[in-house]
Amino acid sequence: MRRMRAGLLAMTMAVAMTGAAMAQDDFGRPVITVTGEGRVDDAPDMATISLGVTSEGTTAADAMRTNSDEMTRVLGNLEAAGIAARDMQSSGLSLQPNWQHDSASGTSRIIGYIASNTLTVRVRALDTLGGVLDAAVKDGANTLNGVAFGLADPRPALDEARKRAVADAKARAELLAGAAGVKLGRILSISESGGALPPMPAYRMAADAFAAAVPVAAGEVAMQASVTIVWQLGK
Repeated sequence: MRRMRAGLLAMTMAVAMTGAAMAQDDFGRPVITVTGEGRVDDAPDMATISLGVTSEGTTAADAMRTNSDEMTRVLGNLEAAGIAARDMQSSGLSLQPNWQHDSASGTSRIIGYIASNTLTVRVRALDTLGGVLDAAVKDGANTLNGVAFGLADPRPALDEARKRAVADAKARAELLAGAAGVKLGRILSISESGGALPPMPAYRMAADAFAAAVPVAAGEVAMQASVTIVWQLGK
């Protein structure tokens, strides 16, 4: 009996190291818990741009007025490039004093103000992305915070990733159970612990520097899902 218990303990430790675990349910019956992973790579069909307008003025009112005028031109250019009003959203507005430090005296003074306004833009037709970027930076926008690619409707790809995660969990469980000389019984529980687009790389650069890099390559985006399944074990 002691040898059997020692053998079961060693097998449980080995299984746990592979992303699965054997244990017992509330009635003392052996169970196995396995986590499966699924991933689907797909071509994106939309992009999200974060751009900004930064303006300076001798007074706070001057900085805000200049910034508002420049942002109005940016919005007009984007609308002319085919971007709908519902796909443009202001995501940040700030006004800060512009300090100048005098190293000789060790003092600082305000020499003006800096106003910043950030705009988030959705581009639903990727073949127009280069033109949209050109329109945004040609007259007004002077900062590009990043471009992220995604899916307008991620549900189909995510559902496929879930199916693959379940299939992966089942294949692992069957392999481990077979190696242990037992069979899989009925499923006791299924839980999902993930399933989203991984974060896209973010970058920030001057808008005129990015304009030289157009056109851009969309590549692929990935949908990932993780599913944990608990089976009873039979003989």
